[in-house]
Amino acid sequence: MIHTILDTDLYKFTTSYAYIKLFPNALGTFSFKDRDETAYTDIFLKSLREAVTYMAQVALTTDELEYMTSHCRFLPRVYWEWLSSFRFQPDKVKIYLDEDCHLNIEITDYLYKATLYEVPLLAIVSEIKNQTLGNIADLDDILCKLSEKVTLSNEHQLSFSEFGTRRRFSFDVQDKVIGYLKQTSQYCTGTSNCHFAMKYDLKPMGTHPHEWFMFHGAQFGYKHANYMALENWVNVYDGDLGIALSDTYTSKVFLNNLSRKQAKLFDGVRCDSGDEFEFADHLIARYHELGIDSTTKIIVFSNALDFGKALDIQEYCRGKIRCAFGIGTNLTNDTGYKPSNIVMKLTQCKMNVNQEWRECVKLSDDAGKHIGSEAEVRACLYDLRNDD
Repeated sequence: MIHTILDTDLYKFTTSYAYIKLFPNALGTFSFKDRDETAYTDIFLKSLREAVTYMAQVALTTDELEYMTSHCRFLPRVYWEWLSSFRFQPDKVKIYLDEDCHLNIEITDYLYKATLYEVPLLAIVSEIKNQTLGNIADLDDILCKLSEKVTLSNEHQLSFSEFGTRRRFSFDVQDKVIGYLKQTSQYCTGTSNCHFAMKYDLKPMGTHPHEWFMFHGAQFGYKHANYMALENWVNVYDGDLGIALSDTYTSKVFLNNLSRKQAKLFDGVRCDSGDEFEFADHLIARYHELGIDSTTKIIVFSNALDFGKALDIQEYCRGKIRCAFGIGTNLTNDTGYKPSNIVMKLTQCKMNVNQEWRECVKLSDDAGKHIGSEAEVRACLYDLRNDD
């Protein structure tokens, strides 16, 4: 299921390198959450453990090293050379079912290594779940629906990237979908999956995840998290990878914190939760407040999109701000079966082995999607009260 270490999202590597550069001694725990509270079986658990054990055999090849070095100028060769020596360690991954048969997965390690487990583990869970349920993908039906989506994109010049690794139906379905996009889509700008970017000569896409802001919130305080996370990202990437994620502590707080320097330096903002139309209005207003022409900036929308909704958003933004779309599950798991609603998030971290663990929190513009204990979420909301 995971046959290459490049079978993951680009931002796992960019975040890994940022930890190495700035916080090489920081440790963290990533924890799995199934938002649907699915009851899993012992058969599923056995297959999952076998797949995780197999991950130890995955290694970066020489060809992959050369490809990533030449196609990601923002990551130095020394990172890929380090990655060629990296191996997943299955014994660090705790997997069990609780008394209600809910799945629990945790991985704890230095953050520059721990972050690399998230996307592969989610992809494995999604695929094995489909296998154990006996779900079989009808590729003809998938490609027929995909043809309609590509036609809509081509006719309306709708730019999008494929973001579907973590909740894909299977590796093979994602492979077929991206192969079809390569052949037929005029406005597919790339894929977040580095393996398929290499295989199909597409641009690898991505910047940074929520965990980067969650780490900063835990270590430096929630009020300062957005500003410091962006400042540190610039310190590492010097203007590359310039799409800022907005909703770790709600987009309203993010926009209040957004400085003119950061607004001018970053190419745009990613909207990953909440009402996309309201977000566009608020971001445009903030750019204007800061004396910035919003038509020179871009919003990347990535919150559970389909192509019809993306087209509505594009029409709404026309003439106001540029937009693009990261479309995931609707591309790689539009099979007629209910996709898994699963995440892995950073739940605790510490700057070094001597520091006590600090809980990590993620708020959201969508109701019911906060991450963290009730007490810590309340503390975060209280801390941010003057910005809310």
